[in-house]
Amino acid sequence: MATEKFEEIVEDFEFIDEWEDRYRYVIDLGKKMEPMDEAHKIAETKVHGCASQVWIMPEMDGDVLHFTGDSDAMIVRGLIAILHALYDGLPSKDALKVDALKEMGRLGLDQHLSAQRSNGLRAMIERLRLIAEKQVG
Repeated sequence: MATEKFEEIVEDFEFIDEWEDRYRYVIDLGKKMEPMDEAHKIAETKVHGCASQVWIMPEMDGDVLHFTGDSDAMIVRGLIAILHALYDGLPSKDALKVDALKEMGRLGLDQHLSAQRSNGLRAMIERLRLIAEKQVG
């Protein structure tokens, strides 16, 4: 289960052969994200388990998951942008059905991220799952 925005990223990845170019694309996705309000970069929104500084701020619209995120690392900011494409706008119950690691694997990121980045990605996914679970009850 993936959103249309995420499917567009998958299609773009299929046309990019070199991993260096794919990393640049991920970084560009992060650069295009709206900046997170500095006031939201607090302990409650910080994602633990990431090597870099990462914040994810839920912005629920009823039962629909929306969030903003940011990181001090450009590649991680790009990963947040990909997760945003994967989850943003889904009802919480549908967000819980997303197998984010499998979906990210479609991009080959599981094979090309360092162990620290992979752990951080899992921590971000877990944070989003917890946000959705809280809404579902």
